Amino acid sequence: MQPASSSRLTASVVAAELARVTPRDRLLLDLLDEHQTFTTEHLVQLAFGSTGRARNRLNVLLSRDILDRFRLYQRPGSQSWRWTLGPIGAAIVAAGQGDAMPRPAAVRDTTARLAMSPRLNHLLATNGFFVALNGHARTRPGVRLGRWWNEARCRDATGSLVRPDGHGVWIAGGRAVPFWLEMDLGTEALQRVADKLSGYAALGPRRAYPVLFWLPTAAREANLHAYLSRAGVPGEVTVATAADDYAATNGGPAGVVWRRPGDPARVTLTDLPGTTGDGAAWDG
Repeated sequence: MQPASSSRLTASVVAAELARVTPRDRLLLDLLDEHQTFTTEHLVQLAFGSTGRARNRLNVLLSRDILDRFRLYQRPGSQSWRWTLGPIGAAIVAAGQGDAMPRPAAVRDTTARLAMSPRLNHLLATNGFFVALNGHARTRPGVRLGRWWNEARCRDATGSLVRPDGHGVWIAGGRAVPFWLEMDLGTEALQRVADKLSGYAALGPRRAYPVLFWLPTAAREANLHAYLSRAGVPGEVTVATAADDYAATNGGPAGVVWRRPGDPARVTLTDLPGTTGDGAAWDG
């Protein structure tokens, strides 16, 4: 079969490929539709567990225009591939949602814009946070990431009050902990980071989930805590912070890495305010 980039994308082409995709392939398509892009390492954690198996299957899907990929030049070494939907993958997703099939050129244009987006690193870091939680849960009975919303879905839920980078529900030990995620790459002034809390305070009790700040370094985290000790935290908001460099050797975001303002002790996500059960009660 010719790739969609060199042939007209028709319903018969999509139907033929649809008959060949596996349940795991469909999972990848749904994740990419929702979250735009993942690295090879992300996809290993999400769906494969083996780098060799992942690369083999991803390359097959790439050859069939179900997936696409890009990476930027860097020296020395090479950057990991960033995977996106290919023209046929986007058409399969559209068919499942009852939407019109996108033009192959439009899908390629979307990938090109993403590759050049100034927010790409922020998106990958945010996705990587949730991937790490999901990877942790895959090997542990009774633990799961019960919800994972992207920025657009968060915006639908919060309106103009605040713009979380993500939202999740972490379920472990019979408890469900909903949270908002603020991904910090160290590029904003601490005042601007802390000022986001006033928006969370205005969300009201149905959306009063803990706000998690994921920071690049423990030094940045300490500086944020020092700022919050001076400026204060709105009484209606639960805040917890963690640092990527500290978490890297302490179990990742599921580990004992979270710290509340005013408390030097670190706790797990499960120790933050939540509810008993599957989380159905706290958000109506």
